[in-house]
Amino acid sequence: MAEQHHHHHLFHHDKEDEQTMDTAGTEVDYKKEEKHHKHLEQLGEMGAVAAGAYALHEKHKAKKDPEHAHKHKIEEEVAAAAAVGAGGFAFHEHHEKKESKEEYEETHGKKHHHLLG
Repeated sequence: MAEQHHHHHLFHHDKEDEQTMDTAGTEVDYKKEEKHHKHLEQLGEMGAVAAGAYALHEKHKAKKDPEHAHKHKIEEEVAAAAAVGAGGFAFHEHHEKKESKEEYEETHGKKHHHLLG
């Protein structure tokens, strides 16, 4: 029968350290939640950039195609509104990510070091 050896490394990281119970009694993995919000924040940023680029494209088309300028103006405004919405979503997810990080630090006893006050 082969013996099993358990290796204990200096920098061993236990995944269960990141999970705690929330008020409903379910486990919450704050690091995974933080990563999820970071991903959504980045998607929001990309959406804002893409919609902004499309708005500029339609603005250019409105100048180049006077026959359909009204259509291009409307599409430009819709794209600009989408860019603002995506930017707002990215901003929201940024704050959700910060909250997850703060909750993780609170549950693991990390203290905030303030220089003044």
